Amino acid sequence: MDQSVNAKSNLRTGGQILIDQLVAQGVERVTCVPGESYLAALDALHDSKIDVMICRAEGGAAMMAEAYGKLTGRPGICFVTRGPGASNACHGVHIAMQDSTPMILFVGQVDTGMREREAFQEVDYKAMFGSIAKWAVEIDRPDRIPELVARAFRVALQGRRGPVVIALPENMLTETASVSDAPRVEPAIAWPAPSDIERLGTLLAQASAPIVILGGSGWDEAATKGIARFAERFDLPVATSFRRASLFDADHPHYAGDLGIGPDPRLKARVTGADLVLLIGGRLSEMPSSSYTLLDIPSPRQRLVHVHPGAEELGRVYQPTLAIEASPIAFAQAIERLTHQTAPAWKGAAAKAHADYLDWTEKPRELPGAFQYGQVVGWLRERLPKNAIVCNGAGNYAGWLHRHHRFHAFAAQLAPTSGSMGYGVPAAVIAKRQYPERVVVAFAGDGCFLMNGQEFATAVQHGAAVIVVIIDNGQYGTIRMHQEREYPGRVVGTQLQNPDFALYAKAFGGHGERVERTADFAPAFERALASGKPAILHCLLDPRAISVSKDFGPGN
Repeated sequence: MDQSVNAKSNLRTGGQILIDQLVAQGVERVTCVPGESYLAALDALHDSKIDVMICRAEGGAAMMAEAYGKLTGRPGICFVTRGPGASNACHGVHIAMQDSTPMILFVGQVDTGMREREAFQEVDYKAMFGSIAKWAVEIDRPDRIPELVARAFRVALQGRRGPVVIALPENMLTETASVSDAPRVEPAIAWPAPSDIERLGTLLAQASAPIVILGGSGWDEAATKGIARFAERFDLPVATSFRRASLFDADHPHYAGDLGIGPDPRLKARVTGADLVLLIGGRLSEMPSSSYTLLDIPSPRQRLVHVHPGAEELGRVYQPTLAIEASPIAFAQAIERLTHQTAPAWKGAAAKAHADYLDWTEKPRELPGAFQYGQVVGWLRERLPKNAIVCNGAGNYAGWLHRHHRFHAFAAQLAPTSGSMGYGVPAAVIAKRQYPERVVVAFAGDGCFLMNGQEFATAVQHGAAVIVVIIDNGQYGTIRMHQEREYPGRVVGTQLQNPDFALYAKAFGGHGERVERTADFAPAFERALASGKPAILHCLLDPRAISVSKDFGPGN
């Protein structure tokens, strides 16, 4: 074939080349807030089959993309404009970094001929995102788009997963080039050496009180089932890390619970009293380690086997007895051949741990006021399908959810380990768009909801029938709790005056109801589900119910 003819037929604008790379990588949907800085890319999306989710603020758009990465294991894709748009999107990038989620943020940039003049909305994105992204790059020439986009997918997916930021100069997107598309990226997966598995077997044989902790990203459903089979063969108790509860079925007789904020003291004692800790996929950072108190630093009292896909994370905080550089998927397959011949010294420990977990999560305490939030979560635990996706942001309201709800299906929990507020609603919207057949419920506090509540409009526009449960106690409850502990009776900066969120939902074209009593919740939820619309249930919680474990005293 005449190469000149081939080159001419492949001539495309930078915007067209960029979108063709996303198609080649199997991207099915993107989130965005439109901007003039990347109009050529938007125009190219018009001719593609990629679903474009039009969001109302860049923070929500970026969180949706991050949640997509959690759900699917492929990078979530978000487009935002330069300057203010990029600044707003920082929230989602930071979540993706701390949560080890694959994500790519495309940011419009000023014309290359205007750089270094502080042109309109000009920002140095390498400097801006350098500490909260795995990689930040600016593409100067359209012929380099396939190379750098393919590399971005590899960086986002390989090792410890995370976000990549790509700046797109406005003129680069309208310039033309003839260049071949890059092939679909399938990440290289780190596998454990056979000697690592043998050493693990030896350590297990020497143990008397082992425990497994699951966390991090890079899992799939088959890997979680493989770990369950491993736990059954060795009669091991298995805990999950903070907001990673859907890595292990809560009904499994070996499940010991989650290491979140304020965990069951019996679970903490199991970790501190263990002689072998097998940490798979996670980092055991501040929240799941109870402020770095479960394991000594740098040398844990327990023998630590740390399995992680990123070499830089092995020994970063805790010096392990055995470091295994492997993805959770590869590790789960490798340990299929690991067996033992005799009853373990810890026989029965898993059953006891599971019984303690059930006891810890079963009965909520009585709260002041007419709305018993714990009972509502308990009702939902029985009512929701096992594959329901439950989302939340940050705030004390999440404590009831984490303690009393039980997750059963892989990727059924969408919540930021980074503790970012405003996450639940956008995460729910993308989840419902991705899995329309599944029930999707978002929990949000009154403060949390209004940080990205505008994405309820996105839900209505895209027909994503999520149910948002707003827990309204008229305050920033977590900070108020800290105030009461550190400066009792000196309330400042935490009280909130809220709108009628049921009317808010109706104003956007959704379903809305106000719930003031426990008995009113179940019928309201059924009506919301039956409506087929995005819905808000505005639930009034007594402000004295400050946390899942504590109330304010009288008069506060």
